[in-house]
Amino acid sequence: MSLLILKGEEIKSLLSMDEVINVVEEAFKEKGFGRVQMPPKPYLFFEKYNGDLRVMPSYLEKFDVSAVKIVNSHPENPKQGFPTVMATIILINPKTGVPLAIMDGTWITAMRTGAASGVATKYLARKNSRRLGLVGAGAQAYTQLMAMSRILKLEEVKVWSLGEENVKAFVERVKGEYSNVDFLAVKTVKEAVENCDVVVTSTPSRKPLVMVDWVGSGTHINAIGADAPGKQELDPKILKKAKIVLDDWEQGCHGGEVNVPLAEGIISREDIYGEIGEVVTGKKAGRTSDDEITVFVSTGLAIQDAVTADLAYKKALKKGLGIQFSLKEFISSPIRAPL
Repeated sequence: MSLLILKGEEIKSLLSMDEVINVVEEAFKEKGFGRVQMPPKPYLFFEKYNGDLRVMPSYLEKFDVSAVKIVNSHPENPKQGFPTVMATIILINPKTGVPLAIMDGTWITAMRTGAASGVATKYLARKNSRRLGLVGAGAQAYTQLMAMSRILKLEEVKVWSLGEENVKAFVERVKGEYSNVDFLAVKTVKEAVENCDVVVTSTPSRKPLVMVDWVGSGTHINAIGADAPGKQELDPKILKKAKIVLDDWEQGCHGGEVNVPLAEGIISREDIYGEIGEVVTGKKAGRTSDDEITVFVSTGLAIQDAVTADLAYKKALKKGLGIQFSLKEFISSPIRAPL
């Protein structure tokens, strides 16, 4: 047996958004059927550096896929030339517990997060949705757009972010990739949200950015940025009007978009409709009318990382990518007591 080491650029060459959406949907389905092990991710908070670290283990029993991800979130990192989110994933052989691969998980994290929104949009957005609003124009916005373009027939995308240059750079980057889409760089969150069919929020905000008066009936929102306690991007009044679907009950209530309104008593657990896995399996209906507002609360699940890492691993083996080490070289021999 050997251990495969995969670099970030190799990962990028291996994954397509269509494939990742498919495996993430299957992961949600497995969770909906109760066939996964995934303890809630613990956090280390580096308050003096405005950052945190999370550890995310999981096991999908049907697919016999297991992985552990270590991931950070440091919003100040771009000032130093590093991504806000960086990750390392270890893919594990469930039969023996030995590592199969160690890979950069930064692109996997971005792709599987975009894919999760793609799955949620498939089940919760209106089928004729054409207009997308992006609140935030960082690395995550890019893969969110990738996923939305696979699920929706986009005609118009409005983009807002802190810093006019960030928005201009994002629009300049993507407009050549989506020739049939009209991209608009806007100066306010209100402009980005109003008259949109689908809205994606992907900022590290700790106060509401999207107000209830800007969200029309029938809108679907993928709330991505609130992934730790204290973070929020939406006016809680939106949640009071919406069908709320979480990726995971415990993680969502602890650190997702609903965490602050729940803690403050603005909403209760009874206001939350359910998990996306329940919708994907058909246990609960998705969108039931063109008028309802739907919100997908995405915190990022370890099972999403595991299936995406497994996809990359299998494709890398077929293409001969990565560096392989003998496990005998990598793992030291056990110390044995004398006979």
